[in-house]
Amino acid sequence: MAVCYKQDMAEIIDISVAVRPGMVIYPGDPTVSLERVVSIADGAVCNVSRLDFGVHSGTHVDAPVHFIEGAPAAESLPLDVLIGEARVLDLTAADRLDAAAFAGIELGERVLLKTRNSELWARDSFSEDHVALTEDGAKALVAGGVRLVGIDYLTIGDEEAHHVLLGAGVVAVESLDLRGVEPGTYELICAPLKLAGSDGAPARALLIRR
Repeated sequence: MAVCYKQDMAEIIDISVAVRPGMVIYPGDPTVSLERVVSIADGAVCNVSRLDFGVHSGTHVDAPVHFIEGAPAAESLPLDVLIGEARVLDLTAADRLDAAAFAGIELGERVLLKTRNSELWARDSFSEDHVALTEDGAKALVAGGVRLVGIDYLTIGDEEAHHVLLGAGVVAVESLDLRGVEPGTYELICAPLKLAGSDGAPARALLIRR
């Protein structure tokens, strides 16, 4: 569940999915292992842990090279796109995220798609019953001037949708937890790890409403 903090006049909502062993992952991706390798309980002066996981685990950003050979990797993701005003769109009634799903909807530079997927986070295993962008849905976002799109499950769309978005330089953010987040306009801060050469990067994603 998205976690909300209040600071002065700002509301800070953490929409990141925690990375942990046993978490839901996309079929075929590496599982998550987090283990304590140095321990205060065993006499060491500090605790040190080792993390082994896929770069598309939990909330993360896809780099263009994820689907396009030779394209830019995670360290080249445009930071100006990852921070700024974002619109959370209510698409919970949509069964398909095609072009028709966005007809008449005011888009923006950054859009986060709140769908019926949000309820799937309560399940312990991957669900095939999720909605994702189709090719023409992705084209509609590109035509609408969208530079960043996020979704509330493990994949933004099918192979064709990925090619459309990443080929157009649109930043794709996957595995957002938008449960409890009301549709509307927020400030988005999404900070992916600077992983050189990687096809994706885990990220902490926050929404701020002042």
